[in-house]
Amino acid sequence: MDASRINRPRAIVIFNPNAGQAESLQASIDKASEFWREHHWTVSYAPTQFAGHATQLARSAAREGYDYAIAAGGDGTVNEVMNGLIDTNTALGTLPIGTVNIWAREMGLPMDVLGAAKQLLESTVRSVDVGLAGDRAFLLMAGVGFDAAVTQNVDAGEKKRLGVIAYLKQAIQVAWTFRGVRTLLRIDGKRVRGQILMIVIGNSQLYGGVVKITAHAIVDDGLLDVCVIKGRSMISAPLRLFSVFTRNYNRDPKVAYFKASRIEIKGKKRLPIQVDGDFLGRTPMTFQIMPKALRVMVPPQADRSLWQETSLNSSPC
Repeated sequence: MDASRINRPRAIVIFNPNAGQAESLQASIDKASEFWREHHWTVSYAPTQFAGHATQLARSAAREGYDYAIAAGGDGTVNEVMNGLIDTNTALGTLPIGTVNIWAREMGLPMDVLGAAKQLLESTVRSVDVGLAGDRAFLLMAGVGFDAAVTQNVDAGEKKRLGVIAYLKQAIQVAWTFRGVRTLLRIDGKRVRGQILMIVIGNSQLYGGVVKITAHAIVDDGLLDVCVIKGRSMISAPLRLFSVFTRNYNRDPKVAYFKASRIEIKGKKRLPIQVDGDFLGRTPMTFQIMPKALRVMVPPQADRSLWQETSLNSSPC
């Protein structure tokens, strides 16, 4: 990036001291910040102290006119920072120091912090949509049903110690007893009924950092992608997931795929909900889209299938 085109960009690094490998967290952030300062950025730190603090810090940074708020942590930290930047001029960036780092992977960032810092330096700024689950914003996706039940039951200590394995362990345990729930969806007014195992409402494509359940999602099209997986029990889940992973959504009668701006979910039995990997609550719930409500830093390696063609030409950082 030509530093002469911009006068010392101001960045604040908001980090969760308890995310990922806490022992090396500060050293990694120091290396990234030193690199940015060498390239004429002004960088300050803001460690979080409690749940929701990152949102407050990001909101304050936006009011103070920071160019970038860098979420250094996992996707939960990214979500909190993002919630404080909606409808502001401060752009969201991320350093991958969490368990899965889905948004960082969507943006094509390397998983080493210094490598990610170098890519952020070469980023452009683009506007993306933000999903709403009730009044809680999400950047990646919301899950209803099985995956939210897994998220709800994952032990925080095991998550920190085992990473993704903690989710796999819990998924096996939950799968034995989880049953489909008769549920009513209204997807832009269209009624969809059935025994639901899982619903993924995606603003982006990656799920769990490795697969694409909402594979047709575009982050700036003003729509959410909805993948509905039906069934009585998780015994049928492998067949359903095979249809999803091969993107044969319309060939499997137990899988349905939609694009919509408003999704309402309700039923006699309340289903658990997670957003961006954090347990939120239970149905009934209404999901909506906030078109282009967030500015984000987009490195050159970001997957171009995430974007509408008209958004590819954007201003550099």
